[in-house]
Amino acid sequence: MDVKADASPAPPPVAGQAPSAVSRRLRLITVIATFGGLLFGYDTGVINGALPYMTEDLGLTPVTEGMVTSSLLLGAALGAVAGGRLSDARGRRRTILALAVLFFVGALGCTLAPTTAVMVVARFVLGLAVGGASVTVPVYLAEISPAERRGALVTRNELMIVSGQLLAFTSNAVIAQVGGESGGVWRWMLVLATLPAVVLWFGMLVMPESPRWLASQSRFGEALGVLKQVRSRARAEAELSEVSALAVLDERERLGGWKDMKAVPWVRRLMFVGFGIAIVQQITGVNTIMYYGTQILTDAGFTADGALTANIANGVISMLATFVGIWLLGRVPRRPMLMTGQLGTTVALLLIGVFALTLPSGEVRAYAVLAMTVTFLAFQQGAISPVTWLMLSEIFPMRMRGFGMGVAAVVLWLTNFVIGLLFPSLVSGVGIAGTFFLFVAAGVVSITFVKRYAPETKGRTLETLEAELRARFS
Repeated sequence: MDVKADASPAPPPVAGQAPSAVSRRLRLITVIATFGGLLFGYDTGVINGALPYMTEDLGLTPVTEGMVTSSLLLGAALGAVAGGRLSDARGRRRTILALAVLFFVGALGCTLAPTTAVMVVARFVLGLAVGGASVTVPVYLAEISPAERRGALVTRNELMIVSGQLLAFTSNAVIAQVGGESGGVWRWMLVLATLPAVVLWFGMLVMPESPRWLASQSRFGEALGVLKQVRSRARAEAELSEVSALAVLDERERLGGWKDMKAVPWVRRLMFVGFGIAIVQQITGVNTIMYYGTQILTDAGFTADGALTANIANGVISMLATFVGIWLLGRVPRRPMLMTGQLGTTVALLLIGVFALTLPSGEVRAYAVLAMTVTFLAFQQGAISPVTWLMLSEIFPMRMRGFGMGVAAVVLWLTNFVIGLLFPSLVSGVGIAGTFFLFVAAGVVSITFVKRYAPETKGRTLETLEAELRARFS
């Protein structure tokens, strides 16, 4: 099955440019919804700096360190599929509201956890929210965005994810400086995540439902009302006509769940591609740097406080690279961008392994490894991550978009879980160099997969893209 695609055509002319009030409404919806991404980023990044302090207070071993870190990832795998199903059944907006509550409860549970067991359970609950947000927020943004702005608006969520990680890295360093070696300093790092959860919940109370979800429920009048909030009137009516025609077709084929994934050939093949794109994003080893970056830099030669401060550079470059990624998505095809990112990360990982193996411990090795982690994150966050989440929000049929992305995200989070769980043991067994050489081998496999199977999605409406993929995989 070869699904290679040429560069996408330019988007069609916009029928009726949106007035400024409509554009402001679309920007507001994007900002509020992407607080889910901010929470995703903060809650996955905060463990990076909190873990060393938590290890002493809770008496963690390498095995329980892996459990505390990866319990969130296991929860995210379940949250992704559950959130996808819930958003297809109950709506994107209601699901995001429920996720805001989970974010708050999980963060509070982690903050107050008296034992390792409670911490693992609280991190699992937090993971349910992270997984649900990783699916529902991009789908919500994809379905409410006009075709020519979909790439930029959906990847604002990726910008908020890396902003959350940068906020976590920065607040960790500040709190560590202020709190010093006092017991429980890590609790202050964790409790900050409750604040954006409150903003997300109150903000989504006044946001509209996805017009495409409303159309999939045959609520066409409400769908038109939402489209008029974020489009010119003429364009809203034209878009509803296209959306409603596809909704009728999907309803007739009863697309929407596990049976369709197994029984409908073109959906089954599309799921295979989605799974591959999800795995490709994770087996770069990006989250070993997000979760264990402080330990990697300490091993390279930084002091504990120096590693916390140096780790902020990883957050800064992630944020800057995402800005670049958003700019590129409006100008270059998705598939070549993904392949370029894969090539860049693989080379950076190779050099991290070489430096760890050949340079003596000290300042030179420390800064060489830091330079390569920064380079790695520039390619990962500037190309791979934004394209991955964008593609997964685009390629599945309307009636099962939440479910399809949810199942693909389960594969993503389970891959993430396995890597997060095994990384401390791998480093203990084969060292930093050997571990990163394994990621290099995985990177070569990833480049091959993307070259052969990844479709091009730029410049199409979701409805046009669905028709193309239906024809290609049938």
